[in-house]
Amino acid sequence: MVAGNPVSEFQIVLRAVLPVFGIALAGLCIRKLNWLTEEADQSLLRVNINVLLPCLILDSALGNPALSHLNNLLLPPLVGFATLAVGLGLGIAASRLHGLPDRAQKRTFAVSVGMYNYGYIPVPLSILLFDKETTGVLFVHNVGVETGLWTLCVMLLTGGNLWRDWKKVLNPPLLAILAAILLNGVGLEKNVPEVLRTAIHWLGQCAIPMALILIGAIVADYLNQFHSAHGWRVIGTAVLLRIVVLPFLFVLLAKFLPCSVELKRVIVLEAAMPSAVFPIIMARHYGGDPPTALRVVIGTSLVGLVTIPLWIRFGLKFAGL
Repeated sequence: MVAGNPVSEFQIVLRAVLPVFGIALAGLCIRKLNWLTEEADQSLLRVNINVLLPCLILDSALGNPALSHLNNLLLPPLVGFATLAVGLGLGIAASRLHGLPDRAQKRTFAVSVGMYNYGYIPVPLSILLFDKETTGVLFVHNVGVETGLWTLCVMLLTGGNLWRDWKKVLNPPLLAILAAILLNGVGLEKNVPEVLRTAIHWLGQCAIPMALILIGAIVADYLNQFHSAHGWRVIGTAVLLRIVVLPFLFVLLAKFLPCSVELKRVIVLEAAMPSAVFPIIMARHYGGDPPTALRVVIGTSLVGLVTIPLWIRFGLKFAGL
């Protein structure tokens, strides 16, 4: 890892973050130019969630050597799922702090605060700061986050019940996770035809850029609603939870959890992350409140530009890495 130079660490963070926001900005401009109409959003959202994201998951998981180790199959995904669940719980408990009156707004706030950025920023940061073993464990860890995303977060946004509304939870991204684990477990991932693997790879590579463009377009729709009666309370509460309280809990976990060095690094890396941008799309798709998600994402991301290198440095030192 780059050590001791705050300027270098900040530059590394910028290298990972700027492409994410650059593509989202392109989506915002495309909307303003009316090249991507609001009527097309739902179709593109369905394509992204039902086709492109499952392909990205399969492309990342099929044949991943990190998924062949039993320890990596159990603890990292459990950590990912549990840390997401804790964030959701704190987000739900913070209703008196943010003061949002509407149930959809409260649920969207909880999902936006609880869902940390586990892919767009941490993956390039892991590649830049650590080794490929740590990046592999990060992908396995993200299986647990993805599982929580497509179960807990979907249920929270829709107000559903796991037993009553199981069809909403049994969605294509979750099925892709289960399929990849099953194929790897029985050794059939090698039998997937190369032509199909290539097609999955190409489609999967479209998922993140497409999602970011859609996020930018949706942001353009709701920018005029960014300021509201509860706007600054929402941003302040989100920053308190996502940038202060949750990172400290994550760093404590990294220090005291008996696990591999690679998983400890992953936990520290995720501790530093702002809120994920994907809840903006999820709020639109599952009946949440996109302006609330937008406030949380922008607020935590802007503060995160400063705090990400600070939390990474402190977390690694505190955890003895």
